[in-house]
Amino acid sequence: MCQYGSHVPQQANLVLVKQANIFADLPAKSIEDFQQEFQLDEWHKGDYINADILTKRFFVVMAGQLEIKQSNPETGREATLDMFYAGDCFDLMVLFDDQPHDVIISPLTTVKLLSVKLTTMRNWLWTYPTFNQQFMPYLAKKMREKEQQTSSLVLHNVTTRLSRIILEHINKIKFYTGAKEEEHQHHLVNGLTDETLARMTGSVRQVVNQQLQQWKKQGVVDKKRNQMIIKDLEALEKEAKYTHSLPNVSFLPSQPQNKT
Repeated sequence: MCQYGSHVPQQANLVLVKQANIFADLPAKSIEDFQQEFQLDEWHKGDYINADILTKRFFVVMAGQLEIKQSNPETGREATLDMFYAGDCFDLMVLFDDQPHDVIISPLTTVKLLSVKLTTMRNWLWTYPTFNQQFMPYLAKKMREKEQQTSSLVLHNVTTRLSRIILEHINKIKFYTGAKEEEHQHHLVNGLTDETLARMTGSVRQVVNQQLQQWKKQGVVDKKRNQMIIKDLEALEKEAKYTHSLPNVSFLPSQPQNKT
């Protein structure tokens, strides 16, 4: 177990900084200035990441999946606050209020990150108008996600909430830029255990497992260990009861039916 990750941080190169969505469209001179301040971190599944690091550095996920959660010490029950994917940034709360954030940082896979001193990130937002203009839409998007998450917990049942979690997960990992021969792997829901899905939906593992087994019998999904194959995307979209369309989801190719 380690405190901040199992690799010694290295300075990030210019190409890597350009790959981060919130920096990609900035003027070349700004990116060069920013690059000198970034370091490259790598965390692995099972690493212990002390949440105190969030009061010192701001992170941008470049690859992998990361869960931020909280736990009730009396009951042991955990709840997922957010799930981060390539292109996501954290911790926005500490960035703006400069207060400690009592959370558990849990890498679900090997996670590669760019990080910068929190004070430097705040200074960039104040002194680089073009960066501020690019960062604000991302902040608004995260606020909308939190609003939707809260309303879903109150207004919808577990089936609808679970459908939305799966669809949103697929949508976020659709921005794939890797090798073509590995693209099919990113149309699956990987690495999310029943317990993780339960935390994300505000339910318990037994209820989530029961719903997944029901969908499996109906031919909606096929689940093997921590890998879920979506076989009937339209059925999930119907269960989700969305009043708006998620970008990218409708463009996912249909999964072939298993002939077993």
